[in-house]
Amino acid sequence: MPKLKVLICGGGIAGNALAFWLSKQSHDVTVLERFPDLRSTGLQIDLRGHGVEVLKRMGLEQAFREKSVQEKGLEMVDSSGRRRAWFPANKSGKGSQSFTSDFEIMRGDFVRLIYDATKDWARYLFGKSVESFQNLDSSIEVTFSDGEKDHFDLLVGADGLGSHTRKMMLGPDAADPLHFVGQFIAYFTIPRPIQKGEEYISTTYLAPGRRFLFTRRSNPDQVQVYLIYGDSSERLKNVRKGDVKDEKAAFTEIFRGAGWRTDEFLQSMEHADDFYCERPALVKLNSWYSDRVVLVGDAAYSPTPNAGMGTTSGIVGAYILAGEIEKHCGNSGSKDELATALKAYDRTFRPFMGQVQHGISENRNHLMFPSTPLGIAILNIILGLVALLRLDLFVSWISREKMKDWALPDYDEMAKEKA
Repeated sequence: MPKLKVLICGGGIAGNALAFWLSKQSHDVTVLERFPDLRSTGLQIDLRGHGVEVLKRMGLEQAFREKSVQEKGLEMVDSSGRRRAWFPANKSGKGSQSFTSDFEIMRGDFVRLIYDATKDWARYLFGKSVESFQNLDSSIEVTFSDGEKDHFDLLVGADGLGSHTRKMMLGPDAADPLHFVGQFIAYFTIPRPIQKGEEYISTTYLAPGRRFLFTRRSNPDQVQVYLIYGDSSERLKNVRKGDVKDEKAAFTEIFRGAGWRTDEFLQSMEHADDFYCERPALVKLNSWYSDRVVLVGDAAYSPTPNAGMGTTSGIVGAYILAGEIEKHCGNSGSKDELATALKAYDRTFRPFMGQVQHGISENRNHLMFPSTPLGIAILNIILGLVALLRLDLFVSWISREKMKDWALPDYDEMAKEKA
């Protein structure tokens, strides 16, 4: 008999990872995704540190590597395209990852990978969302967007940075837990057949005015492009989120004439049909749960792309939430200890996220994005020396993958194969 009846809102990486673990424990799991099908889009992501270990415990390392992006490393170039620093990927299996992880993958491939490992054990509902919920004495009553109602033991919000579940959990009078970090990021891909002798690498270019360009190749037919603006911009602030035409126009105005291949990318951006503008923000909450509602992934503790640990945080958090549920509710099948499990999840994982999010703020942009040609020249020299001397501590400081005084818990029952 199923132990808990769980509804997970969000069919992304964190939601699917949690469904994987809970269904493995024979819980009755439903994953709700508001989009009409699996959201298998998105650009390149990676796993680091404890995220790699969780992947291995899921038994998905080989499947991951079969879909992984074989990026060889990251180069820094100046306005003429001259390489100023080179950071190769660490393929040794030892020590910290470099800027390029040994576990790089396209977001859509990772979502599909976990979904394929979970779909036979969990129920998936697409094109549907939660309209409201009500905590009752022994369950939580959920009203769906189509008017249907159902009862669950636990409602999980894994619905991302703008989580609707989080908003309902906190209530209309709660303080906004989003803390924007003063950046705007445009993502898109452009068709660009790979040339003879060209390698799978990522390339970064810093331009005056806190403008940052980043390209990487994941397949032989196209290139990913990222435009990052690390300063306040009334032009971008005033653009309605999702107004792609105006967002493209704003980025064009800000980045035009920035040097290197910027204008070429801006022209290609006009024709990109996968353009997406993100306003990175931290999510900070005093508690990740309330009654029978709990949050996981970006909905609970978005660390922003600056941390380089978003995907890792999502799957490690899902693993710990599932582990604490199994630890406190699994053996006896008791639902009475659910509150204890949620409290343990918060207590166990919060030190991890505290370290990941530490120091990320709008003020840090001045360190990451120099505004003057002189500042950029100095930073290029420093990065060149770091690369030459292989100062791994610098990369570790940027990526935050090493945790101090925190170890990934072992959950014995989760190590067993599902019958």
